[in-house]
Amino acid sequence: MNAAAAKKPAQSEATPAQKTPAAAAKAPAAKKAPAKTAAPAKKAAARKRAVAPTPVRQAPPMAPPKILPMPIAATPPVPIAVRKDPKLANNWKTKPVEALSDDEVIAMPDSEYMNDKQLAYFRLKLVELKNDILANAGQTTENLREDTVVVPDPADRATIEEEHALELRTRDRERKLLKKIEQSIARIDSGDYGYCDETGEPIGVPRLLARPTATLSLEAQQRRELKQKMFGD
Repeated sequence: MNAAAAKKPAQSEATPAQKTPAAAAKAPAAKKAPAKTAAPAKKAAARKRAVAPTPVRQAPPMAPPKILPMPIAATPPVPIAVRKDPKLANNWKTKPVEALSDDEVIAMPDSEYMNDKQLAYFRLKLVELKNDILANAGQTTENLREDTVVVPDPADRATIEEEHALELRTRDRERKLLKKIEQSIARIDSGDYGYCDETGEPIGVPRLLARPTATLSLEAQQRRELKQKMFGD
């Protein structure tokens, strides 16, 4: 009985040892368990990609439309407002040319446009303007002669030189105007004064009083200025 009892514990002790190889064989199978969790992770990533909004491709910026310049329409000229006093309409018949005023010349009837009295009146104005320009030119020459003394102060010398340059530019403009005055006097002698060079229409007494050397009517002058702005000189 004691021998049989002694054998039983040995067998009981051997059973755990016998079971250990089987447990060791099952251990690799337990390590493979994390591989099963990889599938849910892939599914979750796929779900995120499905839920995530697809990026919207933005269209390239469009170039702004080209705005073509609108053609400039010729605006009608603004007529010069002239008030003719009927009381002065017949004064030109009794007064000499030297005593006439601008208002009396404007009040003359249109039928008397550029008659002998008007031509003589504009000739007188052109001659007076010519004499004034020549007098200014002579005064400029005298001023330049008087200021030939050397001034020691540089600031004063610069001021004098600037005044001389300004005066010379003014005389240069008057020199060009003097040429136009002589041409206008020649037009009076030929009978073409007071009429537009392009259209042949009357220039008008008010415009000639404001600019005695005018050779174009107001409409023709505005058309020429419009062409110069669009196409240059």
